[in-house]
Amino acid sequence: MLEDTLGAAFPMDDFLPVAKGVSGADVRQEVAAANGTAGSILWESKRTRNWTAGWLAKLRDDQRAAGCEVAVITSQALPEGIDSFGMVDGIWVCAPRYAVPLASSLRQGLIDVANAKGRAMGQETKMEMIYDYLTGTQFKQRVDSIVERFEDMQDNLRKERVFMEKQWAVRAKQIDLVIVSTVGMHGDLQGIAGRSMPEIESVEALLIDKDD
Repeated sequence: MLEDTLGAAFPMDDFLPVAKGVSGADVRQEVAAANGTAGSILWESKRTRNWTAGWLAKLRDDQRAAGCEVAVITSQALPEGIDSFGMVDGIWVCAPRYAVPLASSLRQGLIDVANAKGRAMGQETKMEMIYDYLTGTQFKQRVDSIVERFEDMQDNLRKERVFMEKQWAVRAKQIDLVIVSTVGMHGDLQGIAGRSMPEIESVEALLIDKDD
């Protein structure tokens, strides 16, 4: 349905649907320009009652894999703060009825950028090419990917640290209980046997170490 709606609104563009069972978004829109393709928009359609934040991260990964300049989620359920359309964490989000007007704005932006680049062709120095790359979509997507993976690693390390600290606390408590039980048993035997009960230095050492 999304592909048909966009295709009817922009018949000059090419639309590449993603087959069911294949990893990726639902539709890729190749924006037509005077000198070829101006760029591409990756579309994901959701028909659930509740918004899921995890959709954003998945679509960002799909966007990088596909090399698209823009990615959009159309959904009946919208994130908090969005009632029509808006950008959330680098992904455009919109209600289905706003898909066509949003697509119109996005594709015009891609066409304008492509035209500006076309006028500058042949005049760029290597430094300008590097600047374009560093300020372009591809570089930003690569940096975003690195940062997200780094944040995932930090989060996993934090969880591992918390888990280990809990394990250490449990083991320390268990050791304390063993020491208390051992010393208590030794005291009980001393109370029964009296002076005939020999001193066990290792047990006394356990008690001293625990107090320290």
